[in-house]
Amino acid sequence: MRTRILAGALLALLALLAGCGSDPGGSGGPQAQSPGPSPAASAPPPVPPGDPLREPAQVVSKNGFLRTRIVVERKKVELAGRQLWALTYNGQYMPPTLRIRPGDRMDVSLVNKIDQMTNVHVHGLHVSPSGHSDNVFVMIKPGETYQYAYQFPPNLATGTYWYHPHAHPITAPQTAGGMSGIIVVEGLKQYLPKPLRNITERTIALKDFQLQGDQIKTEDLSIGAPTTRVVNGQLNPVIRIRPGETQLWRLANIGANIFYKVALPGHKFRVIARDGNPVTKIYSVDSIIIPAAARFDVLVEGGPAGSTTELKTLPYNTGPAGNQFPEATLATVVSRGEPVPREKLPATFAPAIDLADAKIAARKTITYTENEAGTEFYINGKQFDPDRIDFQAKLNTVQEWTVQNNSDEVHSFHLHTNDFQLMSTNGKPVPFYGYQETVDVPARGNIVVRAAFLDYTGKTVLHCHILNHEDKGMMSTLLISDGAARKD
Repeated sequence: MRTRILAGALLALLALLAGCGSDPGGSGGPQAQSPGPSPAASAPPPVPPGDPLREPAQVVSKNGFLRTRIVVERKKVELAGRQLWALTYNGQYMPPTLRIRPGDRMDVSLVNKIDQMTNVHVHGLHVSPSGHSDNVFVMIKPGETYQYAYQFPPNLATGTYWYHPHAHPITAPQTAGGMSGIIVVEGLKQYLPKPLRNITERTIALKDFQLQGDQIKTEDLSIGAPTTRVVNGQLNPVIRIRPGETQLWRLANIGANIFYKVALPGHKFRVIARDGNPVTKIYSVDSIIIPAAARFDVLVEGGPAGSTTELKTLPYNTGPAGNQFPEATLATVVSRGEPVPREKLPATFAPAIDLADAKIAARKTITYTENEAGTEFYINGKQFDPDRIDFQAKLNTVQEWTVQNNSDEVHSFHLHTNDFQLMSTNGKPVPFYGYQETVDVPARGNIVVRAAFLDYTGKTVLHCHILNHEDKGMMSTLLISDGAARKD
């Protein structure tokens, strides 16, 4: 046992020496826009395959209701072969996955046992931003307990989501410290052919951590500093699949800041959902750029019997003022056992309303800038102020927003409460594959999105989901009302 622990510690040290860095954004799918080839970055030393991939524990709704208690506390956890101090949910670096269904109610009792204020955001879910629901303006003081209550709509999109703190201006350190977990809205498999509706699911939760002695670093975070990347809290776990078998992988970047460009050499990812939204048509890609906060549900087929393939994140460059991320191994995929016949996939997948012909109630411009030192970030020349309303929208209308990035690094655009349709990137139209809520904005470039404001009124936010940038000002307040929207 002692030998195993020492070996694990050595593996963690090797991974830390590899490093990776960044100031991200990013988008995957056919519309993906890369900032260009990444300059040479030192590849990490090889890390031997570890234990079989472990699924996180699960809390599952029953009879339309999920009730759970989440305790926020600083605890020592076993991570990459070491005992490390981390910020945890229920004492775990990889906390339980919350599994719900459309129309469910979810009650969460959040207990704050750390010495900072905190809260929790159910990222990507279409639910009220007010009261005791997904209200990111609520701050829970040390020692306090807060009762959240979410009533989800019956048409809630099925797919993968996540939960994390949203306590401005300390969202990045709390998330980087370990406070993030997965949410699954059941029902995605209903769109698959019957032979594939009981396929094996794999949670591929991508998190990373920087070290400071025997603790995960949470202060003075540098996105470009060396970091260790783990899957479900494991270092290079083994993912088992049978030859020809189709599995559903839930790829989720639930870290604070960094980019992943995920690839499984020799295999295609067949995308069936993006940011919790089923796609209208399944599409295949060799690699997927996953900015912080984004999720992709993909189908993966097992390779030839006896084959072993590394699931990698490839080199990625976020621009002249950004960072370079080196290649690293995330997991090892092993194909063993009795072959499985391959199943044909449908040409179309899930229905969605294309907003291309929607009536536009208002058009707005959102401009990203930053100071030369990279210490202050702005939207339309302003830093975030929770007491100021920056944008307004009227319920049951569609708005078109142009997001202009006037900096030399990629940023991302994320919208709470309502998802959007990406219309174009740098003036190039993007094919409609469904909705999303996080997309990268190229350096010195722009995107155009359309959002339909449905079901819920209240004060919510939009921001860059590179959490270091959000904490340093790159966030705005949006008020959705059932009355006429004033001119901004």
